[in-house]
Amino acid sequence: MGRLSSPPPAQWFTDGISSGLVWQKKMKSDVRIRTNEANGPLSLTMPMMLFRWVSKFVQSSNETTPASAKRLEKQIKDFASGGVALIPQRQGIYLGAMLLCSFFFNFQTAISCYLFCQVADGLDSLVSLRVMRWSGGSARQSQKYYFQLLGTSTLSATAVATFVLLVANLEGTSSHMTSLFFLFAAGLFAAVNNHQLPKVLAVRLVIYSAVFLFIPIRDIWILNPPLKSVYYMHLATVLFVLYFVLECSMIFLRLYQKGLDQYEELRIERDRAKEVYELKSQFVSVVSHELRTPLTSIIGALGLMKTIDGAKNPTGFAKILEIADKNSKRLSNLINDLLDLQKLESDSMNYQMAPLDPAEIVGDSVHAISVHAEGVGVDVHLAHVDQGLCVDADQDRLTQVLDNLLSNAVKFSDAGTSIEVSLQAKANTAVIAVKDTGIGIPENSHDLVFGKFSQVDSSDHRAHEGTGLGLSIVQQIVEAHSGQIHYESELGEGTTFFVTLPLQAK
Repeated sequence: MGRLSSPPPAQWFTDGISSGLVWQKKMKSDVRIRTNEANGPLSLTMPMMLFRWVSKFVQSSNETTPASAKRLEKQIKDFASGGVALIPQRQGIYLGAMLLCSFFFNFQTAISCYLFCQVADGLDSLVSLRVMRWSGGSARQSQKYYFQLLGTSTLSATAVATFVLLVANLEGTSSHMTSLFFLFAAGLFAAVNNHQLPKVLAVRLVIYSAVFLFIPIRDIWILNPPLKSVYYMHLATVLFVLYFVLECSMIFLRLYQKGLDQYEELRIERDRAKEVYELKSQFVSVVSHELRTPLTSIIGALGLMKTIDGAKNPTGFAKILEIADKNSKRLSNLINDLLDLQKLESDSMNYQMAPLDPAEIVGDSVHAISVHAEGVGVDVHLAHVDQGLCVDADQDRLTQVLDNLLSNAVKFSDAGTSIEVSLQAKANTAVIAVKDTGIGIPENSHDLVFGKFSQVDSSDHRAHEGTGLGLSIVQQIVEAHSGQIHYESELGEGTTFFVTLPLQAK
Protein backbone atom coordinates (compact mmCIF):
# COMPACT_ATOMS: atom_id res chain seq x y z
CA MET A 1 0.00 0.00 0.00
CA GLY A 2 1.50 3.30 -1.11
CA ARG A 3 2.01 6.32 1.13
CA LEU A 4 -0.94 8.67 1.24
CA SER A 5 -0.61 12.42 1.15
CA SER A 6 -0.73 14.10 4.56
CA PRO A 7 -3.75 16.26 5.25
CA PRO A 8 -3.29 19.70 6.81
CA PRO A 9 -3.16 19.90 10.65
CA ALA A 10 -6.64 21.33 11.10
CA GLN A 11 -8.19 18.64 8.88
CA TRP A 12 -6.13 15.99 10.73
CA PHE A 13 -7.53 16.96 14.15
CA THR A 14 -11.08 17.27 12.72
CA ASP A 15 -10.83 13.78 11.27
CA GLY A 16 -9.55 12.47 14.60
CA ILE A 17 -12.45 13.98 16.55
CA SER A 18 -15.01 12.77 14.02
CA SER A 19 -13.46 9.29 14.13
CA GLY A 20 -13.70 9.27 17.89
CA LEU A 21 -17.39 10.20 17.81
CA VAL A 22 -18.17 7.50 15.23
CA TRP A 23 -16.21 4.94 17.29
CA GLN A 24 -18.13 5.91 20.43
CA LYS A 25 -21.50 5.52 18.69
CA LYS A 26 -20.43 2.16 17.36
CA MET A 27 -19.34 1.00 20.80
CA LYS A 28 -22.66 2.10 22.28
CA SER A 29 -24.55 -0.06 19.81
CA ASP A 30 -22.27 -3.14 20.08
CA VAL A 31 -21.48 -3.27 23.79
CA ARG A 32 -23.97 -3.42 26.67
CA ILE A 33 -22.57 -1.76 29.73
CA ARG A 34 -23.64 -2.86 33.18
CA THR A 35 -25.92 -0.46 35.00
CA ASN A 36 -25.87 0.64 38.59
CA GLU A 37 -29.33 0.64 40.17
CA ALA A 38 -28.49 3.56 42.42
CA ASN A 39 -26.69 5.74 39.89
CA GLY A 40 -28.31 4.74 36.61
CA PRO A 41 -26.57 3.59 33.41
CA LEU A 42 -22.87 4.35 32.88
CA SER A 43 -21.52 5.08 29.42
CA LEU A 44 -17.85 5.96 29.77
CA THR A 45 -15.29 6.18 27.04
CA MET A 46 -11.64 5.47 27.79
CA PRO A 47 -10.64 9.16 28.17
CA MET A 48 -13.43 9.73 30.69
CA MET A 49 -12.35 6.68 32.67
CA LEU A 50 -8.74 7.87 32.71
CA PHE A 51 -9.88 11.33 33.82
CA ARG A 52 -11.87 9.87 36.74
CA TRP A 53 -8.91 7.68 37.70
CA VAL A 54 -6.59 10.68 37.85
CA SER A 55 -9.22 12.76 39.70
CA LYS A 56 -9.51 10.03 42.33
CA PHE A 57 -5.75 10.22 42.82
CA VAL A 58 -5.85 13.99 43.20
CA GLN A 59 -8.77 14.02 45.64
CA SER A 60 -7.13 11.44 47.91
CA SER A 61 -4.22 13.81 48.54
CA ASN A 62 -6.47 16.04 50.65
CA GLU A 63 -6.42 13.48 53.49
CA THR A 64 -3.24 14.30 55.41
CA THR A 65 -1.81 13.37 58.78
CA PRO A 66 1.32 14.76 60.43
CA ALA A 67 3.31 11.72 59.28
CA SER A 68 1.98 11.90 55.71
CA ALA A 69 2.61 15.67 55.64
CA LYS A 70 6.29 15.11 56.49
CA ARG A 71 6.48 12.36 53.89
CA LEU A 72 4.87 14.58 51.25
CA GLU A 73 7.29 17.41 52.10
CA LYS A 74 10.29 15.15 51.49
CA GLN A 75 8.78 13.85 48.23
CA ILE A 76 8.22 17.40 47.00
CA LYS A 77 11.76 18.46 47.90
CA ASP A 78 13.24 15.37 46.22
CA PHE A 79 11.14 16.00 43.11
CA ALA A 80 12.11 19.67 42.98
CA SER A 81 15.83 19.10 43.50
CA GLY A 82 15.84 16.40 40.84
CA GLY A 83 13.94 18.63 38.43
CA VAL A 84 16.34 21.56 38.88
CA ALA A 85 19.36 19.29 38.43
CA LEU A 86 17.93 18.00 35.13
CA ILE A 87 17.27 21.42 33.58
CA PRO A 88 20.33 21.20 31.24
CA GLN A 89 19.32 17.71 30.05
CA ARG A 90 15.74 18.80 29.34
CA GLN A 91 16.91 21.87 27.48
CA GLY A 92 19.23 19.71 25.36
CA ILE A 93 16.37 17.35 24.52
CA TYR A 94 14.03 20.21 23.56
CA LEU A 95 16.71 21.86 21.42
CA GLY A 96 17.58 18.61 19.65
CA ALA A 97 13.94 17.83 18.92
CA MET A 98 13.37 21.36 17.60
CA LEU A 99 16.39 21.17 15.26
CA LEU A 100 15.35 17.76 13.87
CA CYS A 101 11.78 18.89 13.32
CA SER A 102 12.76 22.19 11.69
CA PHE A 103 15.28 20.53 9.35
CA PHE A 104 13.23 17.51 8.25
CA PHE A 105 9.63 18.69 8.67
CA ASN A 106 8.46 22.24 9.32
CA PHE A 107 10.37 25.18 10.83
CA GLN A 108 7.30 27.09 12.11
CA THR A 109 5.84 24.01 13.82
CA ALA A 110 9.20 23.26 15.43
CA ILE A 111 9.65 26.80 16.77
CA SER A 112 6.05 27.04 18.05
CA CYS A 113 6.26 23.74 19.92
CA TYR A 114 9.73 24.58 21.24
CA LEU A 115 8.44 27.84 22.73
CA PHE A 116 5.43 26.06 24.23
CA CYS A 117 7.76 23.53 25.87
CA GLN A 118 10.00 26.36 27.14
CA VAL A 119 7.08 28.14 28.79
CA ALA A 120 5.87 24.93 30.48
CA ASP A 121 9.37 23.94 31.57
CA GLY A 122 10.05 27.47 32.83
CA LEU A 123 6.97 27.41 35.06
CA ASP A 124 7.90 23.95 36.34
CA SER A 125 11.45 25.08 37.13
CA LEU A 126 10.18 28.23 38.85
CA VAL A 127 8.02 26.22 41.24
CA SER A 128 10.87 23.77 41.85
CA LEU A 129 13.25 26.60 42.75
CA ARG A 130 10.71 27.98 45.21
CA VAL A 131 10.40 24.55 46.81
CA MET A 132 14.17 24.29 47.18
CA ARG A 133 14.31 27.68 48.93
CA TRP A 134 11.39 26.70 51.20
CA SER A 135 12.40 25.80 54.76
CA GLY A 136 9.47 23.37 55.18
CA GLY A 137 7.33 22.65 58.21
CA SER A 138 3.90 23.67 56.83
CA ALA A 139 1.43 20.99 55.68
CA ARG A 140 -0.70 23.61 53.91
CA GLN A 141 2.31 24.94 51.99
CA SER A 142 3.26 21.38 51.07
CA GLN A 143 -0.18 20.88 49.55
CA LYS A 144 0.09 24.19 47.72
CA TYR A 145 3.46 23.32 46.17
CA TYR A 146 2.22 19.83 45.40
CA PHE A 147 -0.71 21.06 43.32
CA GLN A 148 1.49 23.67 41.63
CA LEU A 149 3.94 20.96 40.59
CA LEU A 150 1.04 18.78 39.46
CA GLY A 151 -0.30 21.65 37.34
CA THR A 152 3.05 22.60 35.77
CA SER A 153 3.87 18.94 35.08
CA THR A 154 0.50 18.48 33.39
CA LEU A 155 1.18 21.55 31.24
CA SER A 156 4.66 20.26 30.38
CA ALA A 157 3.30 16.84 29.42
CA THR A 158 0.64 18.53 27.28
CA ALA A 159 3.34 20.56 25.49
CA VAL A 160 5.35 17.42 24.73
CA ALA A 161 2.21 15.57 23.59
CA THR A 162 1.26 18.48 21.30
CA PHE A 163 4.76 18.50 19.81
CA VAL A 164 4.55 14.75 19.14
CA LEU A 165 1.07 14.94 17.61
CA LEU A 166 2.10 17.68 15.21
CA VAL A 167 5.23 15.77 14.18
CA ALA A 168 3.09 12.63 13.66
CA ASN A 169 0.75 14.68 11.46
CA LEU A 170 3.70 15.92 9.40
CA GLU A 171 4.90 12.31 9.02
CA GLY A 172 1.54 11.25 7.60
CA THR A 173 0.41 7.60 7.79
CA SER A 174 3.77 5.93 8.28
CA SER A 175 5.81 4.13 10.93
CA HIS A 176 6.04 7.42 12.88
CA MET A 177 9.59 6.65 13.85
CA THR A 178 10.45 10.22 14.91
CA SER A 179 7.27 11.11 16.78
CA LEU A 180 6.99 7.80 18.63
CA PHE A 181 10.66 7.87 19.58
CA PHE A 182 10.22 11.40 20.96
CA LEU A 183 7.27 10.11 22.98
CA PHE A 184 9.15 7.02 24.14
CA ALA A 185 12.03 9.20 25.34
CA ALA A 186 9.62 11.50 27.18
CA GLY A 187 7.87 8.54 28.86
CA LEU A 188 11.15 6.93 29.89
CA PHE A 189 12.45 10.28 31.17
CA ALA A 190 9.31 10.64 33.30
CA ALA A 191 9.60 7.07 34.60
CA VAL A 192 13.19 7.60 35.71
CA ASN A 193 12.86 11.14 37.11
CA ASN A 194 9.23 11.70 38.24
CA HIS A 195 8.80 8.72 40.59
CA GLN A 196 9.01 10.95 43.71
CA LEU A 197 5.41 12.10 43.18
CA PRO A 198 3.32 9.13 41.96
CA LYS A 199 0.36 11.28 40.92
CA VAL A 200 2.53 13.56 38.79
CA LEU A 201 4.03 10.45 37.18
CA ALA A 202 0.53 9.01 36.65
CA VAL A 203 -0.71 12.18 34.90
CA ARG A 204 2.32 12.25 32.59
CA LEU A 205 1.97 8.57 31.70
CA VAL A 206 -1.77 8.88 31.07
CA ILE A 207 -1.18 11.77 28.64
CA TYR A 208 1.73 10.04 26.90
CA SER A 209 -0.12 6.70 26.72
CA ALA A 210 -3.18 8.34 25.18
CA VAL A 211 -1.02 9.94 22.45
CA PHE A 212 1.01 6.74 22.04
CA LEU A 213 -2.16 4.77 21.27
CA PHE A 214 -3.90 7.52 19.29
CA ILE A 215 -1.21 7.75 16.60
CA PRO A 216 -1.28 4.13 15.31
CA ILE A 217 -5.04 3.75 15.93
CA ARG A 218 -5.71 6.83 13.81
CA ASP A 219 -3.65 5.37 10.95
CA ILE A 220 -5.63 2.14 11.16
CA TRP A 221 -8.90 4.06 11.22
CA ILE A 222 -8.01 6.11 8.14
CA LEU A 223 -6.47 3.32 6.06
CA ASN A 224 -8.57 0.36 7.28
CA PRO A 225 -5.72 -2.08 6.47
CA PRO A 226 -5.89 -5.90 6.80
CA LEU A 227 -5.07 -7.44 10.15
CA LYS A 228 -1.64 -8.67 9.03
CA SER A 229 -0.57 -5.29 7.74
CA VAL A 230 2.39 -3.31 9.09
CA TYR A 231 0.02 -0.84 10.77
CA TYR A 232 -1.30 -3.46 13.17
CA MET A 233 2.29 -4.46 13.80
CA HIS A 234 2.96 -0.79 14.69
CA LEU A 235 0.07 -0.88 17.15
CA ALA A 236 1.35 -4.11 18.72
CA THR A 237 4.83 -2.60 19.00
CA VAL A 238 3.39 0.50 20.66
CA LEU A 239 1.61 -1.68 23.22
CA PHE A 240 4.84 -3.54 23.93
CA VAL A 241 6.77 -0.28 24.36
CA LEU A 242 4.02 1.12 26.60
CA TYR A 243 4.28 -1.96 28.80
CA PHE A 244 8.04 -1.49 29.00
CA VAL A 245 7.70 2.18 30.00
CA LEU A 246 5.02 1.40 32.61
CA GLU A 247 7.10 -1.43 34.04
CA CYS A 248 10.14 0.86 34.30
CA SER A 249 7.97 3.41 36.06
CA MET A 250 6.81 0.84 38.61
CA ILE A 251 10.37 -0.37 39.23
CA PHE A 252 11.69 3.14 39.94
CA LEU A 253 8.56 3.97 41.96
CA ARG A 254 8.92 0.87 44.13
CA LEU A 255 12.62 1.53 44.68
CA TYR A 256 11.94 5.13 45.73
CA GLN A 257 9.05 4.14 47.99
CA LYS A 258 11.24 1.50 49.63
CA GLY A 259 13.98 4.09 50.19
CA LEU A 260 11.39 6.51 51.56
CA ASP A 261 10.11 3.86 53.99
CA GLN A 262 13.66 3.21 55.16
CA TYR A 263 14.18 6.93 55.60
CA GLU A 264 11.00 7.12 57.72
CA GLU A 265 12.18 4.21 59.86
CA LEU A 266 15.56 5.88 60.40
CA ARG A 267 13.88 9.18 61.28
CA ILE A 268 11.61 7.44 63.81
CA GLU A 269 14.57 5.62 65.36
CA ARG A 270 16.49 8.90 65.50
CA ASP A 271 13.57 10.58 67.29
CA ARG A 272 13.32 7.67 69.70
CA ALA A 273 17.06 7.80 70.42
CA LYS A 274 16.81 11.54 70.97
CA GLU A 275 13.86 11.05 73.34
CA VAL A 276 15.75 8.37 75.29
CA TYR A 277 18.80 10.64 75.52
CA GLU A 278 16.69 13.52 76.82
CA LEU A 279 14.99 11.19 79.30
CA LYS A 280 18.36 9.95 80.52
CA SER A 281 19.58 13.53 80.89
CA GLN A 282 16.45 14.43 82.88
CA PHE A 283 16.92 11.31 85.01
CA VAL A 284 20.54 12.16 85.83
CA SER A 285 19.68 15.79 86.54
CA VAL A 286 16.66 15.08 88.76
CA VAL A 287 18.12 12.13 90.65
CA SER A 288 21.44 13.88 91.27
CA HIS A 289 19.58 16.94 92.55
CA GLU A 290 17.24 14.91 94.76
CA LEU A 291 20.12 12.79 96.10
CA ARG A 292 22.55 15.64 96.67
CA THR A 293 20.23 17.80 98.78
CA PRO A 294 19.19 15.24 101.44
CA LEU A 295 22.65 13.66 101.54
CA THR A 296 24.20 17.06 102.21
CA SER A 297 21.71 17.63 105.03
CA ILE A 298 22.34 14.20 106.53
CA ILE A 299 26.12 14.55 106.34
CA GLY A 300 25.90 18.00 107.90
CA ALA A 301 23.61 16.75 110.66
CA LEU A 302 25.91 13.85 111.49
CA GLY A 303 28.88 16.20 111.59
CA LEU A 304 27.11 18.47 114.04
CA MET A 305 26.13 15.54 116.20
CA LYS A 306 29.81 14.77 116.72
CA THR A 307 30.42 18.23 118.13
CA ILE A 308 27.30 18.52 120.35
CA ASP A 309 26.92 16.97 123.76
CA GLY A 310 23.41 15.54 123.80
CA ALA A 311 23.18 15.70 127.55
CA LYS A 312 24.06 19.38 127.74
CA ASN A 313 22.02 20.47 124.67
CA PRO A 314 19.15 17.99 124.22
CA THR A 315 17.01 20.46 122.24
CA GLY A 316 19.67 21.13 119.60
CA PHE A 317 20.53 17.44 119.43
CA ALA A 318 16.86 16.58 118.86
CA LYS A 319 16.56 19.12 116.01
CA ILE A 320 19.61 17.65 114.30
CA LEU A 321 18.13 14.16 114.58
CA GLU A 322 14.86 15.45 113.10
CA ILE A 323 16.72 16.90 110.10
CA ALA A 324 18.56 13.63 109.53
CA ASP A 325 15.33 11.63 109.89
CA LYS A 326 13.43 13.86 107.45
CA ASN A 327 16.10 13.65 104.77
CA SER A 328 16.51 9.90 105.26
CA LYS A 329 12.80 9.48 104.53
CA ARG A 330 13.21 11.70 101.48
CA LEU A 331 15.95 9.39 100.19
CA SER A 332 13.77 6.39 100.94
CA ASN A 333 10.87 7.89 98.97
CA LEU A 334 13.16 8.53 96.01
CA ILE A 335 14.39 4.94 96.00
CA ASN A 336 10.83 3.61 96.33
CA ASP A 337 9.69 5.74 93.39
CA LEU A 338 12.54 4.42 91.26
CA LEU A 339 11.74 0.83 92.21
CA ASP A 340 8.03 1.33 91.47
CA LEU A 341 8.84 2.89 88.11
CA GLN A 342 11.09 -0.04 87.22
CA LYS A 343 8.34 -2.52 88.10
CA LEU A 344 5.75 -0.61 86.09
CA GLU A 345 8.01 -0.29 83.06
CA SER A 346 8.84 -4.02 83.13
CA ASP A 347 5.18 -4.92 83.76
CA SER A 348 6.16 -6.78 86.94
CA MET A 349 4.08 -4.78 89.43
CA ASN A 350 1.92 -7.14 91.47
CA TYR A 351 -1.63 -6.08 92.31
CA GLN A 352 -3.64 -7.81 95.02
CA MET A 353 -7.11 -7.00 93.72
CA ALA A 354 -10.05 -7.36 96.07
CA PRO A 355 -13.48 -5.74 96.55
CA LEU A 356 -13.24 -2.79 98.92
CA ASP A 357 -15.02 0.39 99.94
CA PRO A 358 -13.07 3.41 98.63
CA ALA A 359 -14.57 5.56 101.39
CA GLU A 360 -12.36 3.81 103.94
CA ILE A 361 -9.18 4.47 101.96
CA VAL A 362 -10.15 8.10 101.36
CA GLY A 363 -10.81 8.64 105.07
CA ASP A 364 -7.56 6.93 106.16
CA SER A 365 -5.50 8.93 103.65
CA VAL A 366 -6.98 12.26 104.76
CA HIS A 367 -6.35 11.37 108.39
CA ALA A 368 -2.74 10.34 107.64
CA ILE A 369 -1.89 13.58 105.80
CA SER A 370 -3.62 15.89 108.28
CA VAL A 371 -0.73 16.04 110.76
CA HIS A 372 1.75 17.05 108.07
CA ALA A 373 -0.73 19.50 106.50
CA GLU A 374 -1.44 21.21 109.81
CA GLY A 375 2.29 21.62 110.33
CA VAL A 376 2.48 23.82 107.20
CA GLY A 377 -0.80 25.62 107.88
CA VAL A 378 -3.00 23.77 105.36
CA ASP A 379 -6.40 22.34 106.26
CA VAL A 380 -7.37 19.00 104.66
CA HIS A 381 -10.96 17.86 105.11
CA LEU A 382 -13.63 15.63 103.61
CA ALA A 383 -16.25 17.55 101.63
CA HIS A 384 -18.61 14.76 100.55
CA VAL A 385 -18.19 10.98 100.71
CA ASP A 386 -20.68 8.45 99.34
CA GLN A 387 -20.76 5.39 101.57
CA GLY A 388 -21.31 1.78 100.61
CA LEU A 389 -19.51 1.86 97.25
CA CYS A 390 -17.47 -1.09 96.02
CA VAL A 391 -14.46 -1.13 93.69
CA ASP A 392 -12.05 -3.90 92.71
CA ALA A 393 -8.65 -2.54 93.76
CA ASP A 394 -5.32 -3.12 95.47
CA GLN A 395 -5.65 -1.39 98.83
CA ASP A 396 -1.97 -0.50 99.17
CA ARG A 397 -1.67 0.85 95.62
CA LEU A 398 -4.90 2.86 95.84
CA THR A 399 -3.63 4.30 99.12
CA GLN A 400 -0.39 5.18 97.33
CA VAL A 401 -2.41 7.06 94.69
CA LEU A 402 -4.31 9.13 97.26
CA ASP A 403 -1.20 9.79 99.37
CA ASN A 404 0.59 11.16 96.34
CA LEU A 405 -2.30 13.38 95.27
CA LEU A 406 -2.77 14.72 98.79
CA SER A 407 0.93 15.35 99.38
CA ASN A 408 1.14 17.21 96.07
CA ALA A 409 -1.89 19.29 97.01
CA VAL A 410 -0.31 20.21 100.34
CA LYS A 411 3.05 20.91 98.71
CA PHE A 412 1.60 23.41 96.22
CA SER A 413 -0.82 25.09 98.65
CA ASP A 414 -0.06 28.20 100.70
CA ALA A 415 -0.47 28.42 104.46
CA GLY A 416 -4.02 29.31 105.45
CA THR A 417 -5.63 27.53 102.49
CA SER A 418 -7.69 24.35 102.48
CA ILE A 419 -7.92 21.09 100.51
CA GLU A 420 -11.23 19.33 99.87
CA VAL A 421 -11.47 15.60 99.24
CA SER A 422 -14.69 14.01 97.97
CA LEU A 423 -15.98 10.63 96.79
CA GLN A 424 -19.10 10.36 94.64
CA ALA A 425 -20.81 7.70 92.56
CA LYS A 426 -21.37 8.83 88.97
CA ALA A 427 -22.59 6.66 86.09
CA ASN A 428 -21.36 3.31 87.45
CA THR A 429 -18.04 4.82 88.53
CA ALA A 430 -16.55 6.04 91.77
CA VAL A 431 -15.02 9.51 91.35
CA ILE A 432 -12.42 10.64 93.89
CA ALA A 433 -11.63 14.38 93.73
CA VAL A 434 -8.77 16.22 95.44
CA LYS A 435 -9.29 19.97 95.18
CA ASP A 436 -6.76 22.57 96.32
CA THR A 437 -6.57 26.36 96.07
CA GLY A 438 -2.88 26.46 95.33
CA ILE A 439 -0.79 27.92 92.50
CA GLY A 440 -2.56 26.01 89.73
CA ILE A 441 -1.15 24.43 86.57
CA PRO A 442 -0.50 26.32 83.29
CA GLU A 443 -2.46 25.33 80.18
CA ASN A 444 -1.08 22.63 77.86
CA SER A 445 0.99 21.08 80.66
CA HIS A 446 -0.55 17.59 80.59
CA ASP A 447 2.64 15.91 79.32
CA LEU A 448 4.71 17.65 81.98
CA VAL A 449 2.28 16.78 84.77
CA PHE A 450 2.17 13.05 83.98
CA GLY A 451 5.61 12.72 82.37
CA LYS A 452 8.58 10.89 83.87
CA PHE A 453 11.23 13.00 85.59
CA SER A 454 9.37 16.13 84.56
CA GLN A 455 7.80 18.98 86.51
CA VAL A 456 5.96 22.11 85.46
CA ASP A 457 8.76 24.03 87.20
CA SER A 458 11.85 22.15 86.00
CA SER A 459 14.47 24.76 86.86
CA ASP A 460 17.39 24.00 89.14
CA HIS A 461 16.06 26.56 91.64
CA ARG A 462 12.45 25.36 91.77
CA ALA A 463 10.63 26.06 95.00
CA HIS A 464 9.20 22.53 95.43
CA GLU A 465 11.26 19.37 95.72
CA GLY A 466 10.38 16.14 93.96
CA THR A 467 11.58 13.64 91.38
CA GLY A 468 8.78 14.21 88.89
CA LEU A 469 7.86 10.50 89.09
CA GLY A 470 4.88 10.57 91.45
CA LEU A 471 2.06 11.42 89.05
CA SER A 472 3.51 9.23 86.31
CA ILE A 473 3.40 6.29 88.72
CA VAL A 474 -0.09 7.30 89.88
CA GLN A 475 -1.38 7.37 86.31
CA GLN A 476 -0.06 3.88 85.55
CA ILE A 477 -1.52 2.47 88.80
CA VAL A 478 -4.94 4.00 88.07
CA GLU A 479 -4.93 2.67 84.50
CA ALA A 480 -3.99 -0.78 85.84
CA HIS A 481 -7.26 -0.56 87.82
CA SER A 482 -9.16 0.12 84.56
CA GLY A 483 -9.60 3.70 85.74
CA GLN A 484 -8.74 7.18 84.53
CA ILE A 485 -7.07 10.23 86.04
CA HIS A 486 -7.33 13.81 84.84
CA TYR A 487 -7.28 17.30 86.24
CA GLU A 488 -8.90 20.69 85.93
CA SER A 489 -6.88 23.75 86.83
CA GLU A 490 -6.79 27.53 86.63
CA LEU A 491 -3.50 29.28 87.13
CA GLY A 492 -3.46 31.09 90.47
CA GLU A 493 -6.82 29.60 91.53
CA GLY A 494 -6.04 25.97 92.22
CA THR A 495 -6.28 22.45 90.80
CA THR A 496 -8.66 19.50 91.13
CA PHE A 497 -7.47 15.97 90.34
CA PHE A 498 -10.11 13.36 89.52
CA VAL A 499 -9.60 9.59 89.84
CA THR A 500 -12.37 7.55 88.23
CA LEU A 501 -12.70 3.83 89.03
CA PRO A 502 -15.38 1.40 87.80
CA LEU A 503 -17.88 0.29 90.44
CA GLN A 504 -18.35 -3.40 91.19
CA ALA A 505 -21.50 -5.18 92.26
CA LYS A 506 -21.38 -6.22 95.89
